[in-house]
Amino acid sequence: MNRKYIVELSAEEKCELVNYCKKGMVNVRKYKRAAILLKADRCRYTTDQICEAVQVSSSTVFRVKRQFVEDSLEAALNEGARSGAMRKTSAKDEVTLIATACSEPPTGHCRWTLA
Repeated sequence: MNRKYIVELSAEEKCELVNYCKKGMVNVRKYKRAAILLKADRCRYTTDQICEAVQVSSSTVFRVKRQFVEDSLEAALNEGARSGAMRKTSAKDEVTLIATACSEPPTGHCRWTLA
């Protein structure tokens, strides 16, 4: 069990997380992060138990705990910016591909194939 990042929630933080988890329609990722922090509070559960209960990987539990300990509750609950990888095709290529796929297949074939 990795004890490097030990989560110790204050009463106010714990109340905020419990109230968030009791809400109806919430962001699933944020809900899972809140559940991880509640279960990790003062080492009540092992990482494996948290993974099984919340249905996340051990690296997710590690990252959430690390963000809470190093930064803050808000940083642990909210996602950071994603890399935003460049598009592999241009808009023109995409339109051409869709038009081709929606057209009739070549003579002798019943549908389009990758060949």
